Amino acid sequence: MIPRIRPHPPTPLRGAGPSLSRWERGAVVAILLAALSACASQVDAGVSQDPGAPGFLWGLWHGFVFPFAWIGSLFDPEIAVYAVPNRGGWYDFGFFLGITVLGGGSWFGSRSRK
Repeated sequence: MIPRIRPHPPTPLRGAGPSLSRWERGAVVAILLAALSACASQVDAGVSQDPGAPGFLWGLWHGFVFPFAWIGSLFDPEIAVYAVPNRGGWYDFGFFLGITVLGGGSWFGSRSRK
């Protein structure tokens, strides 16, 4: 009698190669996002160094009133939610802080629900 030869089961694709730890995956994602953000640019017409151009404090205020300005902009084309031209990075930083901190974005997201 001839012995039967059984074929080997197929090797699964998952786990076939070297796996990355959670920290290594996070580092790879952070590097890819940094590389992608390096491609971003701002139009020179949007940045102004004039003394009257909105800076950090105006960005903070515009971030705080963003939800109301956005609703108003849906009905009136004269209402803008973001000032252009502005002073660039400091205005953007103030706008971000206004939305997340003063606007309650981080506070509402961190409340525990019972």
